[in-house]
Formats: sequence, structure tokens, C-alpha cells
Amino acid sequence: MTELSALWLPILLSSVIVFVVSSVIHMAPLWHKNDYPRLANEDQVLDALRSAALPPGDYLMPRPASREAMRSPEFAEKLKRGPILMMTVMASGGFSMAKNMVSWFVYVCVVGILSAYVAGRALPVGAPYPHVFRFAGTTAFIAYSAALWQMSIWLNCRSIATLFLLRAGRLE
Repeated sequence: MTELSALWLPILLSSVIVFVVSSVIHMAPLWHKNDYPRLANEDQVLDALRSAALPPGDYLMPRPASREAMRSPEFAEKLKRGPILMMTVMASGGFSMAKNMVSWFVYVCVVGILSAYVAGRALPVGAPYPHVFRFAGTTAFIAYSAALWQMSIWLNCRSIATLFLLRAGRLE
């Protein structure tokens, strides 16, 4: 077993590498360029939402007032009429990319710490590099990829694999 404090340099190095590589991968090839298409009537939608003066937060529409209301014919009609919307409202004035990047780096460090913890507890001191890489790499892969599956399940988003195949031109 290797103490976590002895792994601070690999944790920091892996965090910096993941941060830089992920930034290049997501920015250079414009990976997320088509994730959120522009609405044709964006100005009218923004004007309508602005007049509602929504505070920042997550919203679901239509949303029933109670369990009983969820089973009502009126609510069923709202669902049938559509649209069904999950929306995140952010504070006006833009957002700070610097804050997002710092938060991302902190998250990458936490994943590095957890990966090092798993590898350090599972392997003896001086374990061969491929074994260490297998444990740490698998743990990190699960932390980065499996977290996104929740979106495809609960938010009806496309899975990461489906998005990859769509972008590769293998799905319609």
C-alpha cells in the first residue's frame, strides 16, 4: 500500500496533463460547436423569458403542482401539447470562463486524488507501472465518463457514444 501523500507529484502532473489535453480536445476541433443549436426565433423567446424575470436556477415545464395534478387530464394535455422543457437560467451579464476553468481543474485534481487512492490501496509499493496505470486509469475513466450517463438517463440527452457516432457520421 502506498500512502496518498507520496503520490502528490503524479496527482498534480496527471491533473495538469488532463486539464491541458481536455482543453485542446474540446476547443481546437470545436467539439461542442453543435451541442446547442440556435433557435430561429431566439429574440422572441429571450424577450418572453426576460419579461418573466426568472431568477437563476433549473426549471422543468410543464411542472405539476402535486402528485394528484400530475395525473390530471389538464396536465396530460399540457404534456401532449408540448413543448416539454428542462432549462437552466444563468445570471445576466455573461459568465466567467476563468471560473469554469478553475472549477474544472479542481475537479480534475479530485479525480486524480481518488484514482491515486484506489491504486495506492490496491497495489503494493513499487508495483509495475502497467498495473498502477490500469488501476488509476480505470478509476479516472469511470469518474470522467460514467458521470455523464446520468444526463442521458434522466435528462433525455443523447449518450456520449451516440454523440460520438453522430459526429463521426455513422448515425443519422
